[in-house]
Amino acid sequence: MQTSDVSGANGGEESSFSATRANRSELSQKRGPVSIITSVQTQDIRFPTSRHLDGSDAMNPFPDYSAAYLVLGTDAGDEGHSLVFTVGRGNDVQAAAVQALEPFLLGRPVEEALSDLGLVGRDLSGDSQLRWLGPEKGVIHMAVGAVVNALWDLRAQRERKPLWRVLADLSPEEIVALVDFRYLADALSPAEALDILNRAREGRPEREALLLAHGYPAYTTTPGWLGYDDEKLARLSKEAVAEGFSMIKLKVGGDRASDVRRMAVAREAVGAGMPIAVDANQVWGTQTAIDWMGELAPFDPYWIEEPTSPDDILGHARIRAALAPIRVATGEHAHNPVMFKQLLQAGALDVVQIDACRVGGVNDNVAILLLAAKFGVPVCPHAGGVGLCEMVQHLAMFDLLAVGGSWQGRMIEYVDHLHEHFAAPARIRAGRYLAPTVAGAGARMRPESLRRFRFPDGPAWAGHEHPQTPIQ
Repeated sequence: MQTSDVSGANGGEESSFSATRANRSELSQKRGPVSIITSVQTQDIRFPTSRHLDGSDAMNPFPDYSAAYLVLGTDAGDEGHSLVFTVGRGNDVQAAAVQALEPFLLGRPVEEALSDLGLVGRDLSGDSQLRWLGPEKGVIHMAVGAVVNALWDLRAQRERKPLWRVLADLSPEEIVALVDFRYLADALSPAEALDILNRAREGRPEREALLLAHGYPAYTTTPGWLGYDDEKLARLSKEAVAEGFSMIKLKVGGDRASDVRRMAVAREAVGAGMPIAVDANQVWGTQTAIDWMGELAPFDPYWIEEPTSPDDILGHARIRAALAPIRVATGEHAHNPVMFKQLLQAGALDVVQIDACRVGGVNDNVAILLLAAKFGVPVCPHAGGVGLCEMVQHLAMFDLLAVGGSWQGRMIEYVDHLHEHFAAPARIRAGRYLAPTVAGAGARMRPESLRRFRFPDGPAWAGHEHPQTPIQ
């Protein structure tokens, strides 16, 4: 764990975000008591999921679901929590990237930051030197997302609301102010965004009542990890149907004959009426994706997810044209809203998959939701990772109430792993996410879980609980 105190930070050199005592005093006189960010703590948290092949897919056959975990502390005593999801090796690199933003945070007035989180996000993403490491992509941009998400968590804690309600209660003008339109305006203007948000007000009370009464539709990837044998695949697929999930998803791309066999097993287990999605996790080239999916087409796949490189917009467009009516879904590895803009402009996808951690946090995801609404493409968030179910459900519910304003074609991914480590775990009933009621953004983990799974010295990794050699 790394932690720093505001005293003596930056070797006496104030960052552009640090408030002087005079500034803090002036702000206090204008707005009342003012708190500042006093600590930035990061931890490398890893779960040994590779030991049972949970989370296994064609690109990541032995993943250890992990979190670069961030806690922002204030002199008022409250905290903002967030994380960046990884699959093991490199989680320390991601944690270091988050820690590198410490000089931009220590001493910053909290109330000022929380009142204009759009500005905070733009300042962090736009720093002239850090931007060289991106721009707006990779570990540094995900680190920005961790900070933005932690600040939203802190704001939600202070408002004593779950994040989805904090966002949905914003005015259209406040929502638009979160978005950096610099690279998006050729596809979505601020005026168009306002129109989308104002239109979404129609029918909102009815949608909110349905959400609170029945929850948000979910699909499950739990049966379909690539390392599971056929018996486990069939058993878990049948259980998913019985539990009321809208769809199951299978990982594919390891071996073509095996994929055909596994799709047959899954289709027999769930019957003809249940949608089955497949996910190649980027392992194919464009023509390979088209050919391979041709062999899976007789089993009526609902979508193919990440059929090729997440950066290959034209490749996705070609695959979509060749495979219709099989849908193309992608987005969990798209770096920023600009990539989503181009995917949508190119007609390269049927389903937008946002991720709570991949882009620059809540602000970027608000931009992506607005783009999806502009192009009329449904959003089905990615949540296959530690903490992602807990975090991204807030964004989907905000979209339902305030942006896209529709249930049509929408569902959130669910995996039945690691929820017990969170202070407010995602809740599923009859295959639907129940709306969170606990204040915050969902990423806050239990102190005991942080202690136990800290890498490399936590008990789960030091051999106290798992005598076998960790898979690293």
